[in-house]
Amino acid sequence: MNEAALLALVRGAEAAADVAGAVIRPFFRAGVTSDLKSDASPVTIADRTAEQAMRAVLGERFPGHGILGEEFGLQNPGSELRWVLDPIDGTRAFITGRPSFGTLIALMDGDTPIVGIIDQPITGERWVGAKGMMTRFRGPFGGAAGTRLCPAIGQAELGATTPDMFQGPDAAKWTSLTRQVGRTYYGGDCYTYGLLALGQVDISVDATMKIWDWAALVPVVEGAGGRVTDWQGNKMRPDGDGRTLAVGDPALLPQVLAVLAS
Repeated sequence: MNEAALLALVRGAEAAADVAGAVIRPFFRAGVTSDLKSDASPVTIADRTAEQAMRAVLGERFPGHGILGEEFGLQNPGSELRWVLDPIDGTRAFITGRPSFGTLIALMDGDTPIVGIIDQPITGERWVGAKGMMTRFRGPFGGAAGTRLCPAIGQAELGATTPDMFQGPDAAKWTSLTRQVGRTYYGGDCYTYGLLALGQVDISVDATMKIWDWAALVPVVEGAGGRVTDWQGNKMRPDGDGRTLAVGDPALLPQVLAVLAS
C-alpha cells in the first residue's frame, strides 16, 4: 500500500473519531445509565450511538471494507481490510465521570493492524499511528509522541487497567512484576497506552483483551518507538488469549517477558 492510500485511510479514521467525539461529549457526566452485557461489562447509549456514527462514516468512505465493532458485530466479513471499533474503551471510567477512557479505531489488513487511533474526546487528546509512520499526537496539555529510554525494569512505571483481570496463575505473575518495577498504578484502559506512547509510562500489562481493545494500540505504541506483544513475546493475533504487553523501551521486553514466564 502506497503512502497516499495509507494517508487516505488515516483521514477516514480521523473523521470517524471526530463524529464519535461529537456523539460522546454531550453524554459525559450527564447521568447516563448503563446496562450489563452478557460478559458483565457495562454499556451505555453513548457507546452504541458513537459506534453507529463511526460505522456510517466508514461505510460511506470505504464501502468495500469490513467493520467489526464491540457493540454491533461484524459486517462485510469477507473483506481483507477490516475496521475494528471500540466506541468507549473504559466505559466504567466514562459512567463515573473520569476522562480516562478513549475511542479506539483500527484498520486491520488481515491479522495486522495498519492504522490505529486513540482519541480522548473530553480532553481533546488524540494519538494517530499508521504502519511505517511516526505516531502523531495532539493535545492541549503538551507532550510529544515518543517513548522514553528506560532500560532497567526497576526504574519502570507500570500500569494496568485493574488487578481484578489477573486471575489464577496470572495473579501471581502480576504480583511478581509489581515487585520488580519502580511504581505501579491502575486505571486508564487505552489511555495508559497513550501515555506510554508519550513517554510517561514504561510498561502496560493487561489480560482478557478483545481485538477491539488492542488493535488500535499497536500502530500507536510501535509508531512511537515501543513494542506490543502477547505474554510470550509474539505479535497480537485476533485468535489470541487476550494477554497484552506493551513496553516503551524495547530493552524492557525480555525482562518483563521473563517475569511473566516465571
